[in-house]
Amino acid sequence: MKFEKWQALGNDYVIIDAEDLPWELTQLRVQRICDPHFGVGSDGILLIGKSDDPQYVAELRIFNPDGSEAELSGNGAREAILYLRRHGWTDEDSFTILTASGPVTPTITSERTCAVKMGRASITSGDYPDGAPDGKGTLSSGDRDWKFRHVSIGNPQCAIEAGADLEELDLGRIGPGIENNVLFPNRTNVSFYRVSGSRVRARIFERGVGETLSSGTGASGAAVAAYLAGAPSPITVELDGGELKVEITPELDVTLTGWAEAIAAGELAPEMMASLADIG
Repeated sequence: MKFEKWQALGNDYVIIDAEDLPWELTQLRVQRICDPHFGVGSDGILLIGKSDDPQYVAELRIFNPDGSEAELSGNGAREAILYLRRHGWTDEDSFTILTASGPVTPTITSERTCAVKMGRASITSGDYPDGAPDGKGTLSSGDRDWKFRHVSIGNPQCAIEAGADLEELDLGRIGPGIENNVLFPNRTNVSFYRVSGSRVRARIFERGVGETLSSGTGASGAAVAAYLAGAPSPITVELDGGELKVEITPELDVTLTGWAEAIAAGELAPEMMASLADIG
């Protein structure tokens, strides 16, 4: 089975064409492929397939390395978009793909960059069912109380303004208690951030992954929370893996701009394919 590995700001995904799959992409198979020792090693899998609806160039499914399925990934979407263009799925600079969170429309600006209309963010959603109308709340994790704002941007985000303590936070200790908090029935991604004018420094604890070098939706969640607190748009979000630009309208429509590039192309060995067939 052929695959490609791409990365965006250090957020790496294995990309697979659904037509090449000889079996269902189950939770255990996703875990094995993403394993850095027994598999290819990645932050997840992007499964690209043809759409029955001609208005969509492709359908995109996104899998976390624990085998769970994500609604949307900003970095993953850019990787898939540029992969589709490179492999001739479309010649257009602007087109639409379908994700679990709904349609996503990019505009390709170069061989490695694109601006993606991520949809309209919301501070209320079923992912925080008991939340206040402003999305704000307080929870405890790591022996500390945290004020947060819920932001839904295709997937659930818990944005926490951490201020001067941001770089010293132990996300591996704090993150799991927030991700799995009872307030969030579908778990949540977490963005810890600090604001300086039109710049936001953010660290990301991703649902089903842990701390990551970057996250497009995490950056968007932090930017929306900062914007609602008074920061101007566009906002440059500085992540461990690099920078993304987030533009936000008064209606909270979000456009995410950044880069993505290929790392490698390969084919899973017969031994690996046999192992994946066996584990089901």
